Amino acid sequence: MAILLSCQNLSKSFGSRPLFEGLSFGLFEGERTGLIGPNGTGKSTLLKILAGQETPDAGAVTPRRGLRLGYLAQQDRFEAEPPGWSARDEIIKALEDPGIESYEADLRADAGLAAAGFTDPAQEVNVLSGGWRKRLAILAQSVREPDLLLLDEPTNHLDIEGVLWLERFISDLKFPFLVVTHDRSFLERVTNRVIELNKRYPEGHFSSAGNYSKFLENREVFFEAQASLEGSIRNIVRGEIAWLRKGPRARATKQKARIDRAGEMITELSELEYHNAQGRAAEIDFTAGDRQANRLIRAVNIEKSMGGRKLFGPLDLTLGPGEKLGLLGGNGSGKTTLLRLLAGELDPDSGTLKRAGGLRVAAFDQHREKLDLDLTLKRALCSNGENVFYKGAAIHVNKWASRFLFRTEQLEMPLRLLSGGEQARVLIAGFMLQPADVLLLDEPTNDLDLQSLEVLEGSMQEFPGALVLVTHDRYLLGRVSRRLLALDGCGNARFYADLSQWEDRMADQRAEAKAAASPAAQAAQGQSAKETREMKAAIRKLESEMQTAERQADKARLALEDPAIATDSQELAGRQKKLDAALARVETLFTRWSELHEADRKS
Repeated sequence: MAILLSCQNLSKSFGSRPLFEGLSFGLFEGERTGLIGPNGTGKSTLLKILAGQETPDAGAVTPRRGLRLGYLAQQDRFEAEPPGWSARDEIIKALEDPGIESYEADLRADAGLAAAGFTDPAQEVNVLSGGWRKRLAILAQSVREPDLLLLDEPTNHLDIEGVLWLERFISDLKFPFLVVTHDRSFLERVTNRVIELNKRYPEGHFSSAGNYSKFLENREVFFEAQASLEGSIRNIVRGEIAWLRKGPRARATKQKARIDRAGEMITELSELEYHNAQGRAAEIDFTAGDRQANRLIRAVNIEKSMGGRKLFGPLDLTLGPGEKLGLLGGNGSGKTTLLRLLAGELDPDSGTLKRAGGLRVAAFDQHREKLDLDLTLKRALCSNGENVFYKGAAIHVNKWASRFLFRTEQLEMPLRLLSGGEQARVLIAGFMLQPADVLLLDEPTNDLDLQSLEVLEGSMQEFPGALVLVTHDRYLLGRVSRRLLALDGCGNARFYADLSQWEDRMADQRAEAKAAASPAAQAAQGQSAKETREMKAAIRKLESEMQTAERQADKARLALEDPAIATDSQELAGRQKKLDAALARVETLFTRWSELHEADRKS
C-alpha cells in the first residue's frame, strides 16, 4: 500500500506535561484506522497536528505530495451565516473548489444530503439539533472526497440510530480515514487498523492490523511478552546486583564490561516497570444497599407527555435486584424523562408507580449540572476534612484521588481546568459514595477513555441492585443489559431481548420506508394525505432544481458561443463538455419530475 502521510519522532507537551514523545508511524491507502488511548494522551492534539492546525514541539509530519485532507473537529463550529442559511447551502459551500464544477457540486450535495438522511435540505442550520449538526459537519468534510479524512469523536451528540447511520455512511466511503473514538462497537465494525496511544508502550503507541477484537488479542499477547520480559530481566538484575555487592575489581576488562552491562539492564528494567505500570485504570465500584425486596419499583400503565406530545405509555415495568435494563431511543424520545419518573422527580400523567419504602436511588447526571466548577478538585472529591468514607472505611482524599487517576498536584486546581473526562471521573467518584438499591445512569460514558469504560462495565455487571442504563455505547449496552426497552417518542415502547434484535427491527423499518417512498409503490398502494403532501413538496423541489439547472445550462451555452474563443479548439471542446454535462443534468431532473408528476396524477 502506498503511504499517504508519515510522522517522525513527534513530541508535544501541554504546559510542563508531555502528551506524547518520539511518536513515529505512517498512514496508508486503504486503511480505516481507529485511534484510541487514555484521556490526556493527546489524541485530539495529534489529529490537529496531522491536519496542520497545530505544530509539534519536535519531529515532523510528511504528507504525500498534493495530499488533500479533510478534518472534523470534536466540536462543530458552523460559521455565522445569513438568516435562512440551509443545510444544502452549507454543503454547497463545502464544495467550493476550482476543480469541482457547479453542476457536479449540485449532484454531490443532493446525493450526500440524501445519504445523510436530510429529508428537507432547505432546513436552516441554526435550528438543527446537536445530532443533525454533527451529521451535517461529517457530510461537509466527506462530500469533498479527500485523500484522507481525520475524524475526532464523530459519534459525539449522535444517538444510537445516528451512530448506526454513521457506520453505514463511513463504511461506504471510498477513501481512507483516521477516527478518534471510544465507541468499541464502532471500532469493531468500521476499522481495519487500530492504534493506541499510551505511555506503557516503549514506542509510545501500539498498532494492530484488523478490527477492535483483533487489537485486543494482539495487545494481550504484547502485554504478556512485556510482563515475561520484565520478569526475566528482574531475575538477571537480581543476580547482577548480588555480584556487584561482592565488590569485583573493575580493572579487568571483562569485569568492567559486566558492570556496564549490569547498569544497562537496571536501566532497561526501570523503563519496563515504568511502561508496564502506565496501564492502570480508574477503580470504579458502586456501593450497593442491603435491600433484598423482590420489587424495588413497579410501574403499571404509566403514561407521560411533554409539550403536548405523548412520549410513552401505557407502560408496565418492574425493577428488582439484579435487573439490568437498557433504554433505547432517539434524542427527545423520553429516555431521560422515564429516568426522572423512576427517580421520583416527576409523576406520571396516568397509571401508578410504586417504589419500595425507604428505597435509595442514585442518579448519574449526564449534563454535569451538579458540578460546581469553581470548587477545587480536593473539595469536589471530599467536601469536608481530609477523608471520604467508602463502604464504612475512611480513605484519605489523596488516595481517593489517585484511585481515579488524579495526580497530587491537581488537587488544588478548580474543576473548570479539568478535561471533560476528568470531570466525568469526579462525578463517578461522588456517585460511588452513595449507597443505592437502584442506579439510574444517563450517559455515564461521556468522555471516559477505554480503560475506564472497561472498569465501569465490570462494576455495572457486578452491582447487585437494579440498574437502568442510557448510553450510546452499544458495546457497553450489549455487555451489561439483560433486556432493552426502546422508546420511539410517539408513545410507543417495546421490549427487546438484545441489541441485535432491535437493530434488525430498525433495518426492517428502514426497508419498509424505502419501499413505500418509491413512486411505483405509491401509485400501486394509493397515497395517504401525508404522502400526497410529501410528493407535491418533492415535485416543487424538483421544479426549483430544474430552473437552477436550466440557468446553468444557459450560462454554459453562452460561454460556448463567446466569439473570443471561436478559434481556440481546446477551449471550445472544454466548454462543449460543460454544456453537455449541464444539459444531462436538466434531462435527469426532468425524467425524475415526470415520474413523480405521473404518480401524483394517478393517485
